[in-house]
Amino acid sequence: MKILCIDGGGIRGVFAVAILQALEEELNRPISELFDIVAGTSTGSIIATSVILKNEMTSVLDNYKEFSKKIFIRQAKIGLFKSVYSDRYLRRFFQNTFGDLTLADIEKPLLIPAVDVTHGKPYVYRSNYGHPDSDDLSIKLWDAVLSSCSAPVYFPPNNIKNRYLSVDGGLWANNPSLVCVTEAMDFFQKSIEDIQILSLGTGAQDIEYKMEDDKYWGIKNWLPFRFMSMKVQPKLLDLALDLSSESISYHCQILLGEKYFRLNEKLGSEVPFDEVKFMDELIELGRNIFLEKKDEVKRFLNAK
Repeated sequence: MKILCIDGGGIRGVFAVAILQALEEELNRPISELFDIVAGTSTGSIIATSVILKNEMTSVLDNYKEFSKKIFIRQAKIGLFKSVYSDRYLRRFFQNTFGDLTLADIEKPLLIPAVDVTHGKPYVYRSNYGHPDSDDLSIKLWDAVLSSCSAPVYFPPNNIKNRYLSVDGGLWANNPSLVCVTEAMDFFQKSIEDIQILSLGTGAQDIEYKMEDDKYWGIKNWLPFRFMSMKVQPKLLDLALDLSSESISYHCQILLGEKYFRLNEKLGSEVPFDEVKFMDELIELGRNIFLEKKDEVKRFLNAK
């Protein structure tokens, strides 16, 4: 069973899109044809859903470039009294991209980790492949994606049919690989030897907190304010997402060995998930790592 898993990471998602775009061009076939299951968290859910729908990765990349500057327009500097960003353009983007499709309309396995924050529990939106926990397949596809992208403080929670509030799945599964391992073993009854995962990161940051004389460590330490841009930096959230991704990757590498292939690259500095100015650099980095690993990727997927 071949599985594609895509990390969360905001605008850094273009790194993963660039890899998939290069793979699609290399093989001259839709990415979805290479995998049995596709999963994505947060920005990864946008990409995963686009893969399932057989949208060309070139088009996905163009959409990131077009909409990101509208999505990441701040309505608050810090987010104390309202979310840093409105979800108006994000919602419109997803509605335009995914239309009126519901989870029931997607039969190929698609997994989108999120959080049911109303009841304080992890949640996975699943497409229509028969899983008993797919309790409401009438949920719009764009609603599921919006939920997984709703990073706390930075975007408001997504209201699902006035039943519960849903937020970013990166809080527990920024790398959805382990979710897919358990899904393959529990629902699809696959042995660990039958599971093969291509995992795409969104760039590994160097996030550091320096030693300071201030021993009390309030919000100004955890979420430093940048005076040049007059906005707070999402440093703590980026750190949490990175830790989630890398710890899950470590466990999957132990469990699957050579059947877990992860493509990620050190960024050498902090690249906040809402900094659109890094997009071109991230795209170039994604293309370069694919070229470097192209033969290994093709062998891993047994693709020609």
